[in-house]
Amino acid sequence: MVGDADDGQGVLELVRSVRPDVVLMDLQMPGTDGVTATKLLVAEEPHVEVLVLTSFSDSERIVAALDAGAVGYLLKDADPDDIIAGVRAVARGESPLHPRAARELLLSRSRPRQRPSLTARETDVLRLVQQGLANKQIARRLEISERTVKAHLTSAFQRIGVVDRTQAALWAERHGL
Repeated sequence: MVGDADDGQGVLELVRSVRPDVVLMDLQMPGTDGVTATKLLVAEEPHVEVLVLTSFSDSERIVAALDAGAVGYLLKDADPDDIIAGVRAVARGESPLHPRAARELLLSRSRPRQRPSLTARETDVLRLVQQGLANKQIARRLEISERTVKAHLTSAFQRIGVVDRTQAALWAERHGL
């Protein structure tokens, strides 16, 4: 191990200075989340391989991480020896997947894709989040209060299974909003 960081931005700065071969990336971090950090890292430092280590095993997050450029996906409840083996596997050019994550991916491909039911206003708000607008701008555009925007976002986040604006914007993009 050559370093650690508390957030996605810290990961990017550390990689620029240390230049590791493999980065073990959490998805849930303050500021820049792991999916966004992975996407930025892979674009900026294509020689670095990203292995996700997280507690989330839902197919949306797995797909988001892999789409962002991660080459493997492990869960935090894995045995420490399996995590070390996963890092070594990535260094050898392999793509380790935790068995539960692999199963979730396979099951999600066999299930009919059902998009969560969003209200018309939640859909409007998510479209504007995807465009990069702040809550205040969304409120002005939709002629509602910022408080109402926040309520719609909270509800939409719960329905689509995300925890922040970046994940919501990625979800909206993937689902053609």
